[in-house]
Amino acid sequence: MIAFTYIEPANIEEALNTLAQYGDEAKPIAGGTGLINLMKQQLVQPGYLIGLRRLSELKAMSSSVPSPDQGKARWESSAPGGLGIGSLCTLRTLETSPLIRQYAPLLAEATRQVGTIRIRSMATIGGALAHADPSEDLPPAMIALDARVQLRSRTRVREIPAAEFFTGYYETVIQPDELVTEVAIPPQPPVTGVAYIKFLPQTQNDYATVAAAARLGLQADRISDVRVALGAVGATPLRARKLEDHLYGQIPTSAALRHAAELVADMVDPIADFRGSASYKREMAVVITRRALTQAAAMAQCRRAG
Repeated sequence: MIAFTYIEPANIEEALNTLAQYGDEAKPIAGGTGLINLMKQQLVQPGYLIGLRRLSELKAMSSSVPSPDQGKARWESSAPGGLGIGSLCTLRTLETSPLIRQYAPLLAEATRQVGTIRIRSMATIGGALAHADPSEDLPPAMIALDARVQLRSRTRVREIPAAEFFTGYYETVIQPDELVTEVAIPPQPPVTGVAYIKFLPQTQNDYATVAAAARLGLQADRISDVRVALGAVGATPLRARKLEDHLYGQIPTSAALRHAAELVADMVDPIADFRGSASYKREMAVVITRRALTQAAAMAQCRRAG
């Protein structure tokens, strides 16, 4: 790695001032599980690393988060389950948190499948999103949960829907002077099932060949809510909106879910690598999506039955 200067701010304001001062020359670092690898490969060569480990206020979780439509207003008690997750919460914390398991089990499942316990104990939710590797597990889950990513700079605060956060390989909407400070997950619909499934070609620690996150809600016996997001199928994680539109109002039969899953073949744009050819990954996207939808539908039907 090239030489760099390490700076460790004492609070958020100091961190934001430092980012504003050094701009493109600086990179924030938390767990470092992604950034350090890029630096070792000389794909990223910051002159300054802004260490975040002293920013304890970014390690908190809350079961009530601001509504993006109501500014500082809070979710009403009639819609419990909104979560505010500080960007320095580790993946291991999310995996084991009773709060996450209760209100966002899809996130708990996706984090459980990231690497090893050692990696999950270091990696943070903010870093995982900012890293923007299209093969990572958290981005599809965040999209399926309708999560919003809070970005702060010295002069502004903005919230970006997870589906609009990623712009390319290892690229996001984050500006050089901005820091990921929180991830907000709205209350999930009632009578909902979720699933996160990925196909691993080699070991449990490998990146996925294809991954799918699904959320499916029922009203009576018909689909009233659905989100499907895929990872490792293009330059960014993909929300399968065409599939979602197709499933609304349908009874979640095996045939209906199978036909819907087939729609993703025309949505994905995978690249060939040692994990498989583009055509193979396209076929696997269909298979993994069908499995995720089937598992989510079964969970929703079980919950509806009481």
